[in-house]
Amino acid sequence: MHNDGVLATAAMLYYKEGLTQNEIALRLGVSRPTVINYLRLAREQNIVDIRINGASFTASNSSRELKEKFGLKDVYVGDYAPDPGIENYNSAVNKHVARVGAMALHDILQPGEMVGAAWGETMQFLSQEVPYRLIEDLTVCQLNGSMNTSLVSAAESVAIRISSRLGADCFTLHAPAVLSSPELAEALRQEPAIKNQLEKLRSLDRAIFSVGNCDSETPMVQMALTSKEEIDWYRNNGAVGVLCGYFIDPSGQHVEGPVDGRMIGVTLDQVRRTKGGILVAGGRSKFDAILATLRGGYVSHLVTDDLTAHWLLNETEAAA
Repeated sequence: MHNDGVLATAAMLYYKEGLTQNEIALRLGVSRPTVINYLRLAREQNIVDIRINGASFTASNSSRELKEKFGLKDVYVGDYAPDPGIENYNSAVNKHVARVGAMALHDILQPGEMVGAAWGETMQFLSQEVPYRLIEDLTVCQLNGSMNTSLVSAAESVAIRISSRLGADCFTLHAPAVLSSPELAEALRQEPAIKNQLEKLRSLDRAIFSVGNCDSETPMVQMALTSKEEIDWYRNNGAVGVLCGYFIDPSGQHVEGPVDGRMIGVTLDQVRRTKGGILVAGGRSKFDAILATLRGGYVSHLVTDDLTAHWLLNETEAAA
């Protein structure tokens, strides 16, 4: 058996005093595997909170060059990029940029702001990595309606998890992300509870989101939010990316199409009007979508990996 005092002592000896796990085991009279377990439990129970200064990811040359090239306030680049040849590369790079993004939030978000959180695999990873640290008078809102999928946790869980870790108020959106018809979606938007929630999104200070590509395996198809036929329609009409559920062309402009009228959530104009969108994304498969989002004026802060940063600075090489 153990108590919080034992876990805190093990954590202090390891993280503050720099003792090895073997030295801690001798000090506490337990085995090394027990010390490893103590340290794991200390992290899981929030007795120890490992913090990395997000601003440290903005110090590289590529960060400064991307900031200047795209007119951004800051660019956070994780120095390690997963090898594009590894299995499950997309998930690996999503996890990597999500960890960097989680550290960057405490450098970007300010007390009193209203922040919108999008959904998707990268956002799910980010919400699980955000350190527990209070930001005074912060509000977190869910940007899109919910969906029923086993691929990622529900949209509302991302907003709830981020708000709980930042000590923020949370407002979820109690509606599906996409309805079966524009008429049904419009009727739902006029319901008082939903209408009030959507009105809140007009006052966003910032939005946190990733971006998707327009291939037939896009999560929107896998989550049954749209069909492969509709994806083909958007692609044939110039779409290269999906941002907050909407399709955008290479310049970042909205490609209006069959899904738009059926959606419940923030609009692209609302995202663009905030004082700062935080884009957390990386990987070759998302390159066109990332570039389009940067060109479209939605982003003030970019979080990515060093390989994607290199591609963004050398666009013709990435396209090849």
